[in-house]
Amino acid sequence: MESKRENREQKEPMEAAVQFPEETVYLQEIERRVDAELLEAQKSVDQMEEEQRELQKYMAESRGETDFKEMFQTERIMRDIATSGSSAVQYLERLKKVRNSPYFARIDFLPSGEGEEKTPYYIGLYAFRHEKKLFIIDWRSPVASMFYDFETGPAFYTTPSTLDSPAKTVEGEVVLKRQFKIKNGEMEFAFDSSQNIQDDILQQELAHTSDEKMKSIISTIQKEQNQIIRDENADVMIIQGVAGSGKTSIALHRVAFLLYRFRNTIKAQNVTIISPNKVFGDYISSVLPELGEEPIFEASLEDLALIQIEDGVDFVGERNPLETDDPAWTRRVRFKGTVEFVRQMDEYIEKLPELALDVQDYVFGEFSVPAEWIRERVAVYQRFPLLKRLEQVADDIHSRLENEFLREERPPHRNTIFQALRKMLKYKTTLQAYKAFYSWIVEPKLFKPVQKGVLEWNDVFPYLYLQSYFSGIQESRLIKHLVIDEMQDYTPIQYALLNRLFQCPKTILGDFGQSINPNCQYTLEELHELYGGSKLMRLEKSYRSTYEIIHYAKKIAKAQDFQAVERHGEPPAMLVFEKEEQELQKLAELIGEFHKGEYNAFGILTRTNPEAQALYEKLQALGADVNLILPESKSFRNGATVLSIQMSKGLEFDQVAVPFAGEAVYHTEFDRNLLYVACTRAMHRLFLTCTGAPSPLLPEE
Repeated sequence: MESKRENREQKEPMEAAVQFPEETVYLQEIERRVDAELLEAQKSVDQMEEEQRELQKYMAESRGETDFKEMFQTERIMRDIATSGSSAVQYLERLKKVRNSPYFARIDFLPSGEGEEKTPYYIGLYAFRHEKKLFIIDWRSPVASMFYDFETGPAFYTTPSTLDSPAKTVEGEVVLKRQFKIKNGEMEFAFDSSQNIQDDILQQELAHTSDEKMKSIISTIQKEQNQIIRDENADVMIIQGVAGSGKTSIALHRVAFLLYRFRNTIKAQNVTIISPNKVFGDYISSVLPELGEEPIFEASLEDLALIQIEDGVDFVGERNPLETDDPAWTRRVRFKGTVEFVRQMDEYIEKLPELALDVQDYVFGEFSVPAEWIRERVAVYQRFPLLKRLEQVADDIHSRLENEFLREERPPHRNTIFQALRKMLKYKTTLQAYKAFYSWIVEPKLFKPVQKGVLEWNDVFPYLYLQSYFSGIQESRLIKHLVIDEMQDYTPIQYALLNRLFQCPKTILGDFGQSINPNCQYTLEELHELYGGSKLMRLEKSYRSTYEIIHYAKKIAKAQDFQAVERHGEPPAMLVFEKEEQELQKLAELIGEFHKGEYNAFGILTRTNPEAQALYEKLQALGADVNLILPESKSFRNGATVLSIQMSKGLEFDQVAVPFAGEAVYHTEFDRNLLYVACTRAMHRLFLTCTGAPSPLLPEE
């Protein structure tokens, strides 16, 4: 069954498509060679499967007759075959993808210097070699970077440094730049750069309908995006990108590049992405596999907290500030969402040994270790958590008693000494030390447990941050690159803990213009300062929505000064009704029209999650065919879906409806952000509905 997208593409072929006879010949040559390689790869897979079956048969028939040594050797051979077989299957699947769409671009490069010859390079998702000759280069290779960075004319690429040779810049000229679309082995079109290929191909890709999963964009990566993807020197890369600028996709392509560039030292299992919810994690899950890499581990802040929190301490989930009317709670949350709060915690942590420890002489029989000496040793081990420092000092005391004082007697056990030192602590647990922090800053009311041993969500990361200095946390040595998405929705103290957990390079991305948490009020500049020496990149062109939708959204956001791709469509529609029943009926009609039309995804976005639940039930009662996404949901699928603006972050829909967009619902300056986020989820069509007067935050047109 054909998808709506396939039908759309068949109805709207690219009018400017030009066929080049020599390209048809080259494609046929590639197909012939790929077919030959496919045949050999299939033979290899079949042979390994046969060898595995024979070994399994032999082990079954000889069970009880073979000795342990022979059985062990046979099992090892089976494991080796299984490993080789897995690699062979992966290679076979890769070849099938190459057969379907071997390459998307060609550049002819003439290096500077006498005697140099022009070399054509075909660029694809994967490199392809046959009979020791390279026919297609990987899009991540140094030479391929020229396709993204240069038009025809002077160009250069830089070879990576190795143990044997330093990096080298190769200068020359791109004399031909051509782009293709090859699908199912058939060339649908070819364009030369003189025909402005990047703009034409980009326009065609942007005109597509949405997908259930985020897709790769290797054929339409823009120059400013390519610079971010290929930056291998930035220890911390911060990407501030406007709505629809492709920042999440760019971050994932950057991961794919780093896995390619440093393939000997970093694997997919060494990369983690912190994402806002499971739905978004599912939505982006196919990008790296589509780029030929293994999926990376995706986690939320709650996942990390569950791993790290100490036994005997629990917490409740995050409360939605849009659904809470509790001034005392709001004050607690806002205080803990500032850079100043981190500064105060750091000051407290620096003084923690003197605040938490009542150091006394350690006495054993007629021998004693002076308190001042113990205090000095505690200071020596400052890189360790406080309890670990006491363990180290206990070892030192044990050695001192053993070597200096007690020649005949056995000194007390190290653990006995440690327990004696631990009794000198005024705060026996992290929780006691955390509560004492608020007394220290003379704000005891800012700490309010839900019940004994159960923390509010706003206390979880401050608590874990203190825990990392008091009793310790499990720092990750496996993760070598961390991706943090929706950066504007995390607090400075959460970043402080992430830096303790993951002491590795990071890619941090988001849009401070899309903040949906009114209690998190720090700035991009403060985040940049938090990561001293970080590289800040800005993406200011929006590719997702039509020019009309972006123009409308910019008026809502006021301060948003960014560019829109010149892709035109119908202007946003503001539909006003006298009664809510009429508004609901219109929404049901829009859903019915959507199901009969050419689009794949229709998002109906509400202000809060309870409102999404209520609207979903009302639309179902009217017979509308709709899905529902809530915070506990785990996947995104096409169709008409009711969800909150919070849950729509990072997603995109062919068309969007924003119901109940009246002045009673959206009227504060923070609501301006919500409306901006909601409107910029739409790719092609945008509807806003309300009963009574529209929100004053919306443009009058």
